[in-house]
Amino acid sequence: MELETRILAKNDALATKNRAWFAGREILALNLVSSPGSGKTTLLERTIRDMKITTKLYVLEGDQATANDGERIRAAGAPAVQVNTGAGCHLEADMVARGLVELKPESGSIVMIENVGNLVCPAMFDLGESAKVVILSVTEGEDKPLKYPHMFRAAELMILNKIDLLPHVDFDVSRAIANAREVNPDIIILQVSARSGEGLETWYDWLRHEVGQAREAAFA
Repeated sequence: MELETRILAKNDALATKNRAWFAGREILALNLVSSPGSGKTTLLERTIRDMKITTKLYVLEGDQATANDGERIRAAGAPAVQVNTGAGCHLEADMVARGLVELKPESGSIVMIENVGNLVCPAMFDLGESAKVVILSVTEGEDKPLKYPHMFRAAELMILNKIDLLPHVDFDVSRAIANAREVNPDIIILQVSARSGEGLETWYDWLRHEVGQAREAAFA
């Protein structure tokens, strides 16, 4: 317990530095978390393609191994730095700090941090982000928020992805939403399909609003 406390304290100190770095450059930094296969990378690809004309986006791509997702992000049109954790199950604040040195995001931009696919460890590690965004797909169980309450409690926004598959899966949307709000009454919930584009404008509106908030906060 003492070792864990020291590790988290060191991480939190570095996260505070990251947060100040982002704030000083009016950058919106988002920590995207989910189980593997929820569609995080596909959502990022679609977001980049749809918003890159008006919004500068950068991506820190976290995986245990391979550079596949980083290559997909660059092909979609955004600068990306791949951060591989090896046996680690989550990104940490120092990994983000090192990645930012290479990524060099512009002031006023959005930095998307795609965390390792895992709903446990990333809940404990602050990266200096403005908000955590948890992605839940309709191909998973609607009880995920109850099984992993720490992650859904830490998230500001939940994206319910792959809604185009609802006619083909046994998934209760209203129950999933109720479960998420049971552990986090204030969580914002958006229903989208990264494949079909349904609901994505609500996600883009949320991003634009948060970018504006990041800029206003720099002068508060």
